[in-house]
Amino acid sequence: MNTDILHNVWYGSLLSQELGKGQLKSLVLNGEPVVLARTQEGLVYALKDICPHRGIPFSFGRMVGDQIECPYHGWKFNSGGVCTEIPSLCSGQDLDSTKIKVKKYPVMEKQGVIWIYLSDKKNPDVESLTPEPPLMAALGLDAKPQVIAEAVFKCHIDHAVIGLMDPAHGPYVHKSVFWRSEKTTYEKSKNFGPVPFGFQMLRHQPSKNSKAYKILGGQPTTEITFQIPGVRLEHIQVGKRNVYSLTILSPMGPMQTKVYSLLYWDMPWLVIAKPLIQAFADRFLQQDVQAVDRQQVGLQYDPSLMLIKDADTQAKWYYALKSEWIKASLEGRQFQNPIQPTELRWRS
Repeated sequence: MNTDILHNVWYGSLLSQELGKGQLKSLVLNGEPVVLARTQEGLVYALKDICPHRGIPFSFGRMVGDQIECPYHGWKFNSGGVCTEIPSLCSGQDLDSTKIKVKKYPVMEKQGVIWIYLSDKKNPDVESLTPEPPLMAALGLDAKPQVIAEAVFKCHIDHAVIGLMDPAHGPYVHKSVFWRSEKTTYEKSKNFGPVPFGFQMLRHQPSKNSKAYKILGGQPTTEITFQIPGVRLEHIQVGKRNVYSLTILSPMGPMQTKVYSLLYWDMPWLVIAKPLIQAFADRFLQQDVQAVDRQQVGLQYDPSLMLIKDADTQAKWYYALKSEWIKASLEGRQFQNPIQPTELRWRS
């Protein structure tokens, strides 16, 4: 199994609400220090979080106007990563500061999330060829998450992805009166099909032992889409109303993965149940954190692992999608989705 971190893709790395105008925010993406800044007009940009002068992180500094000022010697850098001012220079000293640059990361902001483009050295500017974050068509680009749960998984992003998409762990990891237990498991059959850069569990009625859906009332239907590098979007419909569950995974380093679990809706009455939903979302994600922590106890011995048919087929698809993306990038060709329409069966 290929354990490479995917490049030339967008990673959801920060929530929009975490970065105010005139503020800086630091994070780590695949071992690279990044500083995010928001201008007075509300635009976001991202630079490598290391000043090329003496190596101090920009994130310890401040914004002056719409530029980042290094806290050590006051060097200023604009949104393009270009040094515009070196305060210590005297008149007549021949140094063109604009030739000094730091790495700039492409960013986009959609539906309350800031996405950072992680390129490789061979293809630094191919955003137009990459999978963009999925849209919540019923809610629009300006939708904001109503419920937010986040955590850092102490594992490789691959284990985080296949753990969260695993359909069979629910009755054992997520035991709850609001969800299900091993005593209520039964055989399920779901139809899947390919979508751009991923696959989708086609629209269906939720399983009878998934009690959380009942809070929505009516006759809900759901479809679940996965897209590389690590985005899961569930769209629940109840009549004309909609609920979206967006899970985003972003590699901080080889053994750290940031996970956001976000809920959006256009059901005004759900505000009443928001505290209960928030508590459920927090507990649900922390149960996954505990499972990953326990898994690492075994993985430290580098055991041979297996993936079985149907219950683990989505995990196999994830690795197939990764491999195809890497090959397509290396060969300079269009991505060809390896997934075929399939019916999968498992007990949970």
